[in-house]
Amino acid sequence: MRSILLFIAFIFFNSCSTNKLNKGVETFTNPLLPSGADPYSFYKDGYYYYTHTTGSRLVLWKTKNLADLKTAQRKTVWTPPPNTAYSKEIWAPQIHYIKGKWYMYFAADDGHNRNHRMYVIENESPDPMEGEWMFKGKVADATDKWAIDADVFEHKGALYMAWSGWEGDVNGQQNIYIARMKDPWTIESGRVKISAPQYDWETHGYLKGETPEQVNVNEGPQFLKHKDKIFIVYSASGCWTDYYTLGMLSISADADLLNAASWKKHPEPVFKAAPENGVYAPGHNSFFKSPNGKENWILYHANTAPNQGCGGHRSPRAQKFTWNKDGTPDFGKPVSADIPLVIPAGR
Repeated sequence: MRSILLFIAFIFFNSCSTNKLNKGVETFTNPLLPSGADPYSFYKDGYYYYTHTTGSRLVLWKTKNLADLKTAQRKTVWTPPPNTAYSKEIWAPQIHYIKGKWYMYFAADDGHNRNHRMYVIENESPDPMEGEWMFKGKVADATDKWAIDADVFEHKGALYMAWSGWEGDVNGQQNIYIARMKDPWTIESGRVKISAPQYDWETHGYLKGETPEQVNVNEGPQFLKHKDKIFIVYSASGCWTDYYTLGMLSISADADLLNAASWKKHPEPVFKAAPENGVYAPGHNSFFKSPNGKENWILYHANTAPNQGCGGHRSPRAQKFTWNKDGTPDFGKPVSADIPLVIPAGR
């Protein structure tokens, strides 16, 4: 009897200790929303403004913490007029605050993928959920080739855009290009190709019965700066495959960003599927910091089962990442859905 009582006391003590340790620690679980591809967020004045691909319009979420997206304020901020070059297939929106105004970049077409180009809208309101979003127009370099997945980045007083595009006018391969911008809606330099699919893990893109039947993909470029380095983390291989993964380019922060030779490609994926955790085809990521500015987080979409492709099964997820001794990011493995994660640290 005494041993049984001691055992019960031991269990009770440890249970109380665990509760005490966990008291006040808020957690969340992935996915952040039931579905939503190409997630992106921007933090300003205590709020995150989040968006993802809906296909037909631009939608914003506003929240103090991205872990609370399911209950966040949500608003459709812009719907394209019908029968234009940018009325359909609205992909990969991003929201940025540049020189006192809000901008949302997106790719769109007229219903034919070959006509995909990048566009931008502008809002002068301090709160992008208010005010009026005005269509500024197409954002293109002089070649005006097929283009999607724009990301913009300010560095040393200059504004740059990176995107995924075709070399010519025929589908078959998507490369990563970069150019300098004159203002948030105008590209002023020529485009520079800084990455093309070259490794096996970048070239899984078989499309049975389609024309073409093989498409090699580099897309979804995202700028990330850390100390004396700038990185572009991008998605590789077709999103319709389970091989969709993240690759990485790097360059010295002192180098010329428009010099293709200065960009170096990591030979292996930096973030890939984890079937053991039930995470497939993770990709099209973005980055954000915790509200206190001390934690680094990766925001990405993934599928929960194999062979789910590019459709509505993709859902947004988030997890913390750290830095290696050489200054490169360490994203680890995609974590399992429903595993409690401590919410991003507040102020």
